[in-house]
Amino acid sequence: MHIQQLYTGCLSEAAYYIESEGEAAIVDPLRDIDAYLQLARERNATIRYIFETHFHADFVSGHIDLAKATGATIIYGPATETRLPVHIARDGEVFRVGALTLTALHTPGHTLESTCYLLHDPSGREHCIFTGDTLFVGDVGRPDLAQKGADLTMEDLAAMMFDSLHRHILNRPDDVLVYPAHGPGSSCGKSLGPETFSTIGEQKRSNYALQPQTKAQFVKAVTEGLSAPPQYFPINARINKEGYEALDEVLAKGLRPVTVEELRRRAEDANTLLLDTRPATVFTRGFVPGSVFVGLEGRFAEWAGSLLSYESPIMLIAEEGKEREALVRLARVGFQNVVGFLKGGYEAWQESGAPIDMIIDVEADELAMDLPFDTNLVVVDVRKPAEFADGHVRDALNLPLSELTDPAAMAQFEEEQNLYVHCAGGYRSVIAASLMKRQGIHNLRNVLGGWGAIRKEEKIPTAKEPGVLN
Repeated sequence: MHIQQLYTGCLSEAAYYIESEGEAAIVDPLRDIDAYLQLARERNATIRYIFETHFHADFVSGHIDLAKATGATIIYGPATETRLPVHIARDGEVFRVGALTLTALHTPGHTLESTCYLLHDPSGREHCIFTGDTLFVGDVGRPDLAQKGADLTMEDLAAMMFDSLHRHILNRPDDVLVYPAHGPGSSCGKSLGPETFSTIGEQKRSNYALQPQTKAQFVKAVTEGLSAPPQYFPINARINKEGYEALDEVLAKGLRPVTVEELRRRAEDANTLLLDTRPATVFTRGFVPGSVFVGLEGRFAEWAGSLLSYESPIMLIAEEGKEREALVRLARVGFQNVVGFLKGGYEAWQESGAPIDMIIDVEADELAMDLPFDTNLVVVDVRKPAEFADGHVRDALNLPLSELTDPAAMAQFEEEQNLYVHCAGGYRSVIAASLMKRQGIHNLRNVLGGWGAIRKEEKIPTAKEPGVLN
C-alpha cells in the first residue's frame, strides 16, 4: 500500500496518489497531470480511477486530460450533474484498487455532490478518509458556494453538512487519517489550520465545527464571518463541470514569442492585458507601462484568477525560462486566453528604448518621517479586513486588494493625495500599485516590508479597532 500527498502551496491544494499491487488511483488531480503519470511510471502502476470529491471552484481539475491519457474512470459522488463521461457513485459504493477498497460516502454541504472516500487497508481496517472540502484541518468547507437562489441558502447547505459530518465522519475511529483537499491559505474555508493532514481523533478535539453542539449552533458557527469568495470560483466550477481545452493546446497558443514591436501594437488595444510575472522587487524598478503585476513568487494563480479578465487576451512578460511555469499556473485556475509572451522579456523592451514606468519603493522609516508633516499623505492598506482590524496605521484607508477591480474603489482618490500603499509583506501592495497605475494613479509609493515592517516603527501611530472607509 502506497499513499502519497502531492501538495501545491500556491493554491493550498492537495491531490493524492493511491497504489496497491500495481493499480493506482488519483484523488482531486490538478490540471497539469505530468506528476501523476510520472509517479505511476516510476512505480510501474496503472491508474484505474480518478476520484473527484466535488466540482472544485478554486482550481481546474486534471480529470479530463488524465482520463484521456490513462483510460481511467472518473468517479463523482451522488447528486452530480454533468454531461462529461463520468461514473456517478452511489452512497456506499465500493471501489477496489489492488488490495485496497475505497467507499464513496456522500457528504453534501460544501456542494450538493460533495463526497468523501474512505480507504480500507488490505486487512479491511479503516486507514484514512479523503475528505475533499467537507472536512479540513481545523475547519470545514464553506457552505456558500453552491447556493441556488431562494431555493437553497447557505444555511440550508450548512445544515446538510452538519448531517453529513455526523453520518459519515464523526463515527470513524480516532486513528483514521484525514486527508483534505486543501491546507492553510485556501479560500474554501474560513481559517484552515497549519497542517495538511490530521486524524479523526485530533479533529474531534480541536476543530470548532466538530465540537458537541446543536445543528442551529453549527449553522451559525460555519456561516458567520465568511468573506466573499474570489470572483473566479464560479468560473472554475463551471469549467470542471462542462469541460475544457486540453492543456497542451493552451500551452501551444500561449508559448508564442512576440517582438517588442508586436507587444507595443497589442498594448494599444485597451482590451489586451499585459501581465508581468517577475519578482515584486524587480518589477517596481521598471516595467512596461500599463502592465499588471502578479508575481510567480506569491499566490500567483489565486490572485490572477481574482483580479484578471478571463475574456481579454493576455500577453506575458516573464523572466526568461519562466514562461511555461506562468502558463501552467494560469491554466490551473482556468485561463485559456494567453496569446503570447515578450521574447527577451522586459530587458528586450528596455533595450529597445521604449517608454518604461516604475513604482517608488520606500522603507517603513521613511513613512514614519513623512507621516507627521505631509497633510496630503494617505496610507492605503490593501490587506483583508480581518488583518486590518488586528492592527493598522491610525487613520489608514482599508482597501482590500480583491476590491480594486471595482472602478469605484479607484474613484475615491484625489490628485493631491500622496498614497503610501502597503500589505502584510510587500507582495499584494505591488499588485495594487500596478492596478492603480494602470488607472492613471501615479502619485503613490510602495512600502517595503508592509505591515511587518511598519509595526516595528515606534513613531508610526497604530490602532486595533476596525477602520472605516471615508
